[in-house]
Amino acid sequence: MLNRTAFFISDGTGITAGALGKLLEHFPGTNFTQVRMPFTDTLDKIKLAQDAIQQAAKENGARPVVIMSVGNMELRNAIKKSNAYFIDLFNTFIDPLGVELHQKPLTGAGIAHSVMGSKYNDRMDAVNFTLNHDDGMTNTGLEEAQVILIGVSRCGKTPTSVYLAMQFGIKAANYPLIPEDFERGTLPAVLHKHTDKIFGLTIKPERLHAVRNERRNGSFYASLENCKKEIATAEGLMRNAGITWADSTSRSVEELSAIIMEKIQHPAKEAA
Repeated sequence: MLNRTAFFISDGTGITAGALGKLLEHFPGTNFTQVRMPFTDTLDKIKLAQDAIQQAAKENGARPVVIMSVGNMELRNAIKKSNAYFIDLFNTFIDPLGVELHQKPLTGAGIAHSVMGSKYNDRMDAVNFTLNHDDGMTNTGLEEAQVILIGVSRCGKTPTSVYLAMQFGIKAANYPLIPEDFERGTLPAVLHKHTDKIFGLTIKPERLHAVRNERRNGSFYASLENCKKEIATAEGLMRNAGITWADSTSRSVEELSAIIMEKIQHPAKEAA
C-alpha cells in the first residue's frame, strides 16, 4: 500500500474541491492522508500551504496530490510553485468551458454554492423542512414535500432524506412503516393523497438485523425473524399501493439519491 498525501485547497469552504476528491476512490492501492485547507485566500496562507506540501512530500517520499479550487490567478500560480501533482478546478474545467461559451467565468469564492440552480438558501429551507418531517414527526405541510420516503425502521430513510435536501434542495419527508400499518394492511392514512410523491426503501433482513442490533441488541425489534416479517409485509404494502422502491442494502446515500432524483424527474421510470 502506497502512502500519499492529498491536499484540498480552496479560497472558500472547499466543498467543490472535496467533491473532486471522489477521484481518489478509483485508486484503492494508495493510502491517502487527506488534508483540507479552506479559506486559503492570501499569499500568507498560500505560504503555509506550500510549507505543508513540502513537509508531506518529505514524509511520504513522494509528491502530494493537490486538488484545488482557487479563483485568484496570482494565488493559483503561487501555489503551483510547490512540488506536487495538481488537479486544478479552474485550469482543467472552468477556463476551457469559458472558452467554449465565449464568456469570462466568475472566480470569486462561494460561486459553487449555487449548484444546478439550487441556491444556498433554498437548500437550507429544504434541510429545515426535512428535519422537521423526519420519521413522521409532523403531517403539517406535507403538500410541500417533493418526495416522501417510506420503509421499515432503520432502512436508511433519514440519511437519504437529508442528503437530498443538502445536495439537491429537495424537500424530503420520511415515514416509518410500523406494526400498526402492517396490521391494517395499508399505508398510513395521511399518505393516501400523496402517493405520487412516495418512494420506498427496502433492505435485506440480515443487514437490518445487524443495524438494529447495534441500537437494541437482543430485542424482538432487532431479531432476524421480525426483520424478515416486517420487510416482507412492507414490500407487500408498497407493491399493492403501486409504490416504486429501491434496496438500500449495498447502496450509498449518493446512489439512492440519484435513483430518487431520476424518479422525480422521470416519474414513468421504475427503480430497481
